[in-house]
Amino acid sequence: MPGLGTIVNAAAIILGGLAGLLFGKLIKPRVQETIMTACGVCVLFLGIGGAMEKMLTSAADGTLSSGGTMMLIASVVLGGLVGALLNIEGAMERFGKWLRKITHSEGDGGFVDGFVTASLTVCIGAMAVVGSIQDGILGDHSTLFAKAILDLVIILVMTAGSGKGCIFSAIPVAVFQGTITALSKLLEPIMTPTALNNLSLVGSVLIFCVGVNLVWGKKVRVADLLPSLIFAVACAYLPWF
Repeated sequence: MPGLGTIVNAAAIILGGLAGLLFGKLIKPRVQETIMTACGVCVLFLGIGGAMEKMLTSAADGTLSSGGTMMLIASVVLGGLVGALLNIEGAMERFGKWLRKITHSEGDGGFVDGFVTASLTVCIGAMAVVGSIQDGILGDHSTLFAKAILDLVIILVMTAGSGKGCIFSAIPVAVFQGTITALSKLLEPIMTPTALNNLSLVGSVLIFCVGVNLVWGKKVRVADLLPSLIFAVACAYLPWF
């Protein structure tokens, strides 16, 4: 059944969020803050590890060399420019405020930030794109099932620290991954190994930025950088990258 992976992924996020909401009520604010900092540090290193894996290559003599620097700079700068002009971060914040209103959560000051940060954390990355394409073309749900387990744990921890806004990250995950699954036959020829490598590298850098915001407060408008992922794929078809 095409789309089953995304359905399970969204359900896992909701389940993790509900568990985190219950867990969060049982611990003191000081402990919640520590949990969020710990989560942020983990996200930082997930981003660093993913970026280093794609940038560094080992030669036969054991020496390391790096690549993808120009592609990374071009993708993030151009993507950030487009995202800032479109004000994607503002649109996500407005949607978060609307969700806060219709769920009668006006007293939850961290609702919007929790929603935006959690949504970016679980949407960005090659795993979501590749898994959705596999789901649509091959009916292979294994990648999205694995992502569902990871997202369940991540959202559980984030909800315990940031509140119920994180639970609603299931909505952008369902829309984003569902759209890719629906368009999978069109996207499959585009997603060459080089394109996937670029996507993973840039996605890892954006995940690192999410970690920065979790640890040090909102320093980077990560949603405005999302078009970088499109430029990363486009760079795979340009000879000078």
